[in-house]
Amino acid sequence: MAKRWYVVHAYSGYEKRVMRTLIERVALEGMEDKFGDILVPTEEVVEMRDGKKRKSERKFYPGYVLVQMELDDATWHLVKNTPRVLGFIGGTKDKPAPITEREAEAILRRVESGADKPRPKTLFEPGEVVRVIEGPFADFNGVVEEVDYDKSRVKVAVLIFGRSTPVELEFGQVEKD
Repeated sequence: MAKRWYVVHAYSGYEKRVMRTLIERVALEGMEDKFGDILVPTEEVVEMRDGKKRKSERKFYPGYVLVQMELDDATWHLVKNTPRVLGFIGGTKDKPAPITEREAEAILRRVESGADKPRPKTLFEPGEVVRVIEGPFADFNGVVEEVDYDKSRVKVAVLIFGRSTPVELEFGQVEKD
C-alpha cells in the first residue's frame, strides 16, 4: 500500500509539539515503514521591528499537521491517541480521506519556496489605503499603487498640497490604515 498525505487537526499553537510527539511515537512503536514525512507547513517571513529586519515563521495552516502514512487500524490509533490531536480532517470519523497528490505537491512546493525567499509579514494590495509612519511623509495617508516584494518596497500615492504624488517607501515605513 502506498503512503498518502493526511491532515491531522491539532490544538492551535501545539502543531510543532504534536509533530515531534508523532515522530517519537512512530519510532517507539517501530512503525517507521508505515509513516513518511510528518510536517507543519510554514514559511519564513520578514518584518521590520525597532528599525531592524527580523525573521520569523508563519504557519500556512494554523492548527494542522500533515502526516504521510499508510492508513490502517494501528496507524490510525497511533495518530488519534497522540496528545493534543483532535482528529483527522476529511472523510468520516473512522475512515479519514487523504488529500490529493496535487494538493500535497502544492503545499510542499510552497514550503520549499518559502524557505528560499522570506516573504514580508504584512502583505499590501494596490488600491489599499496605508499610513506613512516614518520618513519625510510621516503621518500622511496614501493609496498603494505598486508593490515590489523582491525589494520590499511599495509605491504610494500621497496627497501633498492637494496633488497626488507617487512616493516609493520601504515596507517598514508604512502600515495598514
